[in-house]
Amino acid sequence: MQVKKVLTYGGIAFVAYYLFARPADAADAVKGAFDTVFNAADSLAQFVNSLA
Repeated sequence: MQVKKVLTYGGIAFVAYYLFARPADAADAVKGAFDTVFNAADSLAQFVNSLA
């Protein structure tokens, strides 16, 4: 249980450091993640529509 807590806090610290050290790169990463999710949702919607 202790290892999980240390890894969680370490991950949060890394994200915070990355956000403050390279905000433009962090914004690009978030934008890329959202684009991927939206593209996947669009592909799923097209698949479901082709079934009907």
